[in-house]
Amino acid sequence: MLEDVLAEDKAEYNWAGNLRYSAAEIAHPSSLEELRALVAAAPSVRAVGTRHSFNDIADSSALMVSLEKLSSAPVLDEAALIVTVDAGMRYGELAGFLAEHGYALHNLASLPHISVAGAVATATHGSGDRNGNLATAVAALELVTADGDVLRVDRSSPDFNGMVVSLGAVGIFTRITLEIEADYEVRQDVFTGVPWSSVEENFDAITSAAYSVSIFSSLAGPEASQVWLKSRTDADLPYAGKAGFFGGSAAVEPLHPLPGISAVSCSEQMGVPGSWSDRLSHFRLAFTPSNGDELQSEYLVERSSAVAAIRILRGMSAEIAPLLQICEIRTIARDDLWLSSSYGRESVGLHFTWKPRQAEVEALLSRIEAALAPLRPRPHWGKLFTLERPQLQELYPRFGDFSDLARRMDPQGTFVNPFLKRNVLG
Repeated sequence: MLEDVLAEDKAEYNWAGNLRYSAAEIAHPSSLEELRALVAAAPSVRAVGTRHSFNDIADSSALMVSLEKLSSAPVLDEAALIVTVDAGMRYGELAGFLAEHGYALHNLASLPHISVAGAVATATHGSGDRNGNLATAVAALELVTADGDVLRVDRSSPDFNGMVVSLGAVGIFTRITLEIEADYEVRQDVFTGVPWSSVEENFDAITSAAYSVSIFSSLAGPEASQVWLKSRTDADLPYAGKAGFFGGSAAVEPLHPLPGISAVSCSEQMGVPGSWSDRLSHFRLAFTPSNGDELQSEYLVERSSAVAAIRILRGMSAEIAPLLQICEIRTIARDDLWLSSSYGRESVGLHFTWKPRQAEVEALLSRIEAALAPLRPRPHWGKLFTLERPQLQELYPRFGDFSDLARRMDPQGTFVNPFLKRNVLG
């Protein structure tokens, strides 16, 4: 019975503690049939993953469902080089499974703790000039639609590129099929004190120096504090083990992106080779990377605008510094997913980890968005931003097509919540 599925799990906070969900209860179906019944009976429902979103994208005033109990082993298809997983599985767990079987994903996000469905639906990404975000690996989807039916789609299906990064608007993902490749090893080298003048003059050379590159900084002062290079050992390693990097120096010990914090929770550094599953993320699955007392936002601009964006942000450093913990800059390859923040353009992500002072952060975000407006910044869907539908629809060429798709698949608005009304559907 549905009453048995509705757990004692009452309305709770997200991971950062900055948002209390408005739903009266969170259901934990343990089978696909239970989920279908819940969705068919609910006037309004949203799925919640690992609760790592910093805004109300997953919130619902009626019912929220967690897929944690929909758990089965991943299914490998070695001939087709794909793996099918439950939507609620965490990337770190999937990475461990694939590595054990001799396979890999093309990319991982900074945190391995996030769910596959949540990351895919919001175009969450890792880094790399030639690496698309995590959603670009999706080859097929299974989802429960608003009437409780099960729909299976793949790349041959109409509107597939609109269904992948769908913000929960077209249905609840239950199973996701991802492309995989042969296992590979990665080494991680960290350099400190790279001058901003060198970053601006050599941006392309710096971001192409390894498979995945991250630049960390407070944005104040003449230098970027750290540059992390994640290099595949089956490729050229031009900076592996080098003492210098574009005016910076090799770190002499493992580092956390934030100064003065132990690197014990970070993936292994100092050039020690290891599985991609233990190196592509910044943090280890076995550790909680922080206590959650932080806020995050991110804007993606076209790669050709990277230096202009950096100069704008550094020009605002006096405003930004009092609220900032760290800024991370990295590149993401273009894709064809309608609401992906890298749709149709090579991108640079400008990621901010803020102190937990939300009113002040949101006031600052509106000024950052205004300053970056000529560069057409697209916000990460799962993080804090103040742009709303009129501005957002100008940033995505397929925005109208997506709105039409969402209304066609969910004519009664079962999956519509305040976030979608405010930002996408009106």
